Amino acid sequence: LGPVIGALRHPQPSLLLPFAMLSLSLCTVSLANGLRVPATSLMRAPTVRTNTVSMEMETLDLTFAAADARIKAVVDAEPSKTKSAAMCSRMTAENMKRIYDEDVGPASMGPPFTEATGLGWDTSTEPKNKADMMALAKLQNPVLGFWDPLNIVSDDVSPETIGWFRHAEIKHGRVAMAGFVGYCVHANGIHFPWNIQAPLPWSSVTSDLPTISFGDIAAAGSPGDMWDALPTAGKLQILLVVGFLEMHGENSIALEADGQKHYVRGGKPGYYPSFQGRYPHPVPLDLWDPFGFTKKMSAERKEEALRAEVNNGRFAMIGLFGLLSASKGLIVPPLDGIGIAQYSGEYMAPFTAADSALPFVKSMSGLIGNLGWTLEPQGLSL
Repeated sequence: LGPVIGALRHPQPSLLLPFAMLSLSLCTVSLANGLRVPATSLMRAPTVRTNTVSMEMETLDLTFAAADARIKAVVDAEPSKTKSAAMCSRMTAENMKRIYDEDVGPASMGPPFTEATGLGWDTSTEPKNKADMMALAKLQNPVLGFWDPLNIVSDDVSPETIGWFRHAEIKHGRVAMAGFVGYCVHANGIHFPWNIQAPLPWSSVTSDLPTISFGDIAAAGSPGDMWDALPTAGKLQILLVVGFLEMHGENSIALEADGQKHYVRGGKPGYYPSFQGRYPHPVPLDLWDPFGFTKKMSAERKEEALRAEVNNGRFAMIGLFGLLSASKGLIVPPLDGIGIAQYSGEYMAPFTAADSALPFVKSMSGLIGNLGWTLEPQGLSL
């Protein structure tokens, strides 16, 4: 993101919006992975900004407390109907201030090559060096122990890199566990009994929508075919929700409200902040532990559960990719012998020709199956 932003230092306002929205999921108001943070204060010295209209002096404070105060000041002054929009707008604006700042802007290499600053790690109890990771590996799997064939955790590895990779593994494991269960559910034809889309008399666009039920989606074939059969609007809604969840999980203001820190600043990898009290509108349930089952657990029990979760996530990642591979015709004992429905599409292409109303999709969909070699249900072909 750094080189892109550098090339767009002075874009037109209309061109800035996509990058501002993208920044919400990449580096929010938080100290997200990939940000350079000086060891000194984040208070910027007075700067002079000139244009053809006026000259102004301003002191820019980039600390979390100052950013939070600026956001709340704007949101509190807004009418109730526009508070949510104002909050999203101000979060984007605060993030853009960090992106443009020479000291705290994105690192030139980006994650996982987060530039080491040591901020937060002097008081952190999380693993921060190779010895700590070797001890953790023994606790997670006494039989396998520490296994690092790529030498990611070297003798001179920075704690920021360790935090980034640990969080990435936990997150991918959680997604894989949900994905494995979801694949099995969809492959067995289990679905909701109602419609996913129906005509709505709100406008000429929505009044002509075809009626599509979850049963219609389930009848498309394999789980991959079911994704391809989703309406374009449904795919976009899913991707936008995932982007929002990613943005909230990286937000240091939300993390600090829970008494936590970002995982590259000595915080706990895998921790997801609460939604409660963070947005103007009510959010009844949190994404993590919505019913509060872990609130009464001791810290030792939570650490033990996290180690078990990491192991389960590793198995789920292997299992999910086994299902995907078997559905493409690869030999994956014993999955290739249980009649898994074959998928002729492309798992790495979230959109198909049916979504050609979206920009660039039509040209990109023409490349599906035409790069390198493809797999057919009957065998391999070049």
